[in-house]
Amino acid sequence: MKYFVTLDGRTLEVEVDGEKVTVGGRVVSATLSPVPGTPLRQLLIEGRSVALALDEESRGGWALTRRGERWEAEVVDERTRHIRSLTGGSEGARGPAALRAPMPGLVVRVLVESGQAVAAGAGLVVLEAMKMENELKAAAEGTVGTVRVAAGE
Repeated sequence: MKYFVTLDGRTLEVEVDGEKVTVGGRVVSATLSPVPGTPLRQLLIEGRSVALALDEESRGGWALTRRGERWEAEVVDERTRHIRSLTGGSEGARGPAALRAPMPGLVVRVLVESGQAVAAGAGLVVLEAMKMENELKAAAEGTVGTVRVAAGE
């Protein structure tokens, strides 16, 4: 099946046929498997293992988190892309989004307060999980609505 993946403003054509994945004309061996009991997925590319937290934010919209870095991606199939091209349809502006931890952990520091303006990529909260600190960052520019956690929770 063919998909179009937009990440960081760049769209790639991705074709999936079992474990054979073609990305922008380059064929690789890849699998994506859930890690039982966690929100993580294990991505195996050409024998290299990568752990990712995946969170479906909207139809076709995904948040990917790896080592505290967060990216937003849109994944649409050929049919959906063709329909959008005919109708000019797009998702439009997005409203407020909740920041959710990609794994259970302890809040070490909260770096923002309610009403504070933040830039895309700005640190929001530091979470400790498995003796490692992970800074969760803003996916987009915006204003913090409500902070519902405190250090120690």
